[in-house]
Amino acid sequence: MRRCIQLAELGAGNVAPNPMVGAVLVYNNQIIGEGFHEKFGESHAEVNCINSVQECERQFIKESILYVSLEPCAHFGKTPPCVDLIIENKIPCVLVGCTDSYEKVNGAGIKKMIAAGIKVDVGILESECRNLNKRFFTFHNKKRPYIILKWAQSNDGFVDGEKDIPVKITNDYTNILTHKWRADEAAILVGTNTAIKDNPTLTARNWRSKNPVRIIIDIALKINTANNVYNNEVPTIIINRKKMEQVGNTFFYKLDEKENVLEGILKCLYNNSVISCLIEGGTKTLQSFIDAGLWDEVRVITNTSLNIERGIAAPVLSNAYFTYSLDVFSDRINFFTKQNNELL
Repeated sequence: MRRCIQLAELGAGNVAPNPMVGAVLVYNNQIIGEGFHEKFGESHAEVNCINSVQECERQFIKESILYVSLEPCAHFGKTPPCVDLIIENKIPCVLVGCTDSYEKVNGAGIKKMIAAGIKVDVGILESECRNLNKRFFTFHNKKRPYIILKWAQSNDGFVDGEKDIPVKITNDYTNILTHKWRADEAAILVGTNTAIKDNPTLTARNWRSKNPVRIIIDIALKINTANNVYNNEVPTIIINRKKMEQVGNTFFYKLDEKENVLEGILKCLYNNSVISCLIEGGTKTLQSFIDAGLWDEVRVITNTSLNIERGIAAPVLSNAYFTYSLDVFSDRINFFTKQNNELL
């Protein structure tokens, strides 16, 4: 099952809004096949696993044990039900990491396999398997994206200086890592002031991977259309109260007049199948999500060799549980999760 999890993680950033899944086929204590869900809309882990078995070993499939990190699907989506392929190949035993709470699955795959005479055991490394798909489970159980807050600050707690020129806080190696974080998520969000002051592209260009959907909060549409967020490089959603229309790769999403901004954003993202969102700033935007309790993970990068002395203060984190830290030369990255977070 640990190998299933390793394989599943290879699909990070490429399978959303589907879950990451890994599968391993074992005959006589030897792996004869393995696979993972590689890309949204393409074959699932179980299919890739069974198809990977060499022709000379296919006779052993009907005597093998299939390990899979998530309950196999029993419904038609972009691909046929995986349980049908398992039954068709007469696999006698399936060990499942955790059940799939998605309403179209939710135990149906397990029931169908049992009804076909397959021995099924559920709950192998269950917590690890559920954590693997924390984004997927949050999206379906809480009806909102998995939210990661991220900011960089000086050693004395400022995210920027007093002047209009942005202060470079993180080193080049940390910048590469943060672009990987962007590529791992479905969307990235910033507020009006950050978009105007920094003129960011909000892409994963330093990781050479897919770019997240850009979400820009611009209630009064103050951002100039010459800004990088309007460059049509990637799909972009502008959250506003002025208009609802599509212009090229940019979608203007109009909030109702009395609709709460944060709730409106989450509703928009959920309705557009955005499974996760990395929120990068600025302080006002980040603090609003913290104060509303609408977050799941926080990543704070502190340049331990930089003091700004005066400027824009970093957000104040509350109800957070420190999990671990990572040092990248002078940058220390602290990771937090929410206390008593009923994720699953």
